[in-house]
Amino acid sequence: MRRPGGRTARTRARILEATLHLVARDGIAGLRYEEVAELAGVHRTSVYRNWPDQEELVTAALLRYSGSVELADTGDLRHDLVDYLVALADLLSTTTGRAMQRVIQSARENPEVALPVNRIFEQRLAGLQQVVDHAVARGELPPVDGYFLAEMLTGPVHLYVSRGLHPFTRAEAERITDVVLAGLRHTAG
Repeated sequence: MRRPGGRTARTRARILEATLHLVARDGIAGLRYEEVAELAGVHRTSVYRNWPDQEELVTAALLRYSGSVELADTGDLRHDLVDYLVALADLLSTTTGRAMQRVIQSARENPEVALPVNRIFEQRLAGLQQVVDHAVARGELPPVDGYFLAEMLTGPVHLYVSRGLHPFTRAEAERITDVVLAGLRHTAG
């Protein structure tokens, strides 16, 4: 019987954290169970016993450490979106964020990995759509598809952070948010 918070849970957590670190460094194709075990400080059989399939291991790590960025709903859409983009940029700059980007890229070719990636995106999109619907009801925004808004807002953040030429600041988040919201308002008909 497994004990929540017991030795088995701690071992599994170390394995998943090591997996995420190695995926961030080497991608899924470069992931080796021996390295996961070494980095986690466990025997290789512990990794195989818990996750006999590499895709299951990566999926479990992704789901556990997906690095949730919450979008607040304070009643000020612009402020909430700016805060969200700053938090997203901070997340993307971490080991977790880099690993997630590599996993997301591999999801196009790998249906087993695509399933949890899509589940995480759907959860985040549902939260965003709710905030957008509230902003529409308050008259802050014309009716808009949350997916479209998310792509318009987060695409530049992903690009900015992945290039790494300059730190992503609140000023960039404000500029992106203002341009996207102005565009949505201007094209509403």
